[in-house]
Amino acid sequence: MHLQIHNRHLQIHNRIVEEFILRIWLYAAVLAITIPNNAYAADKIAVVNISSIFQQSLHLNMIDKKLENEFKRRATELQFMELDLQTKIKILRQNISHIKTSEFSTLEKSVVAQRENLSKKAQEFEQDNRRRQTEERNKIMSNIQDAVKNVAIKEGYSVVIDASAVAYIKNAKDITANVIKNVR
Repeated sequence: MHLQIHNRHLQIHNRIVEEFILRIWLYAAVLAITIPNNAYAADKIAVVNISSIFQQSLHLNMIDKKLENEFKRRATELQFMELDLQTKIKILRQNISHIKTSEFSTLEKSVVAQRENLSKKAQEFEQDNRRRQTEERNKIMSNIQDAVKNVAIKEGYSVVIDASAVAYIKNAKDITANVIKNVR
């Protein structure tokens, strides 16, 4: 269960980064189309590696630990529910020949109801966990965007493009290290 949650965190993280990079690509494409070539000469252009900043963010590890603690009780509860259900199924299977039909039917209904309850709680857990992951990762992305803007303003850049959105650009400074220093 813990490994599944960790893998889910990574999937959500990758999806958020991919969506952000896609937005940067679109922005870069719009800039390329709308800004005349001679305007580039007047602009100071910088590149920044958003994905690298996100990966190196100190907040990322803190958020993983925070969310793990936040969901620990519910994860443990789900594990106990699953173990209890498995135990009941095992006992039911072992004693099937000794149980009266009416008792078996009652126990079977109980196991089915417990399985449905476990499934419902597991699904709610996943949804809540995914929602909180997204919220926290969006906070990090917002901090990164603020840091990019602050560095760009401070250093006089009029255009900052994600490095993954550009195959080649001449005379552009990589401000990734400065942004990392400024991420709150």
